[in-house]
Amino acid sequence: MDIMRRNGGSLWDPVGELDRIRREIDDVFGSGTNRFLSGDQFGRGLFDREFSPALDVVERGDDYVVTVDLPGIDQKNLDVTVANNVVTIKGEKKDDREKKEGKVYRKETWEGSFQRTLSLPDAVDSSKIEATMKNGILEITLAKRPDAKARQIPVGTE
Repeated sequence: MDIMRRNGGSLWDPVGELDRIRREIDDVFGSGTNRFLSGDQFGRGLFDREFSPALDVVERGDDYVVTVDLPGIDQKNLDVTVANNVVTIKGEKKDDREKKEGKVYRKETWEGSFQRTLSLPDAVDSSKIEATMKNGILEITLAKRPDAKARQIPVGTE
């Protein structure tokens, strides 16, 4: 004879079961509950950065345009590369302001290095990528390959 669990006479609830599993996983991997997995024991990971610039990707006609907000970044401290259909944006913000002795009550500005990577769709021609920087906004234009562009198909009659 098998032992069966009864749940109040109702039928099996797959959504409720998934929710129970999610809670159990959260208990194991949740922040602060396991000191070995929370990062306190081992320090920061390779990809755990304090700052990662926000970016937007928009399709405009025959191009994809990536805009990245980089206020305070000097263009000479910025590097944009393309390799194996991946765009990598690396940079560093240096705080050149004079440091004065005193008690800091709030510091919301940041300094240091950052890196963002973005996988390119197959439709992008990686030999026709342009990047410009103006007023703290980096704009990367990714041209579509000619065969990836939409074209109108005429419909004939018989």
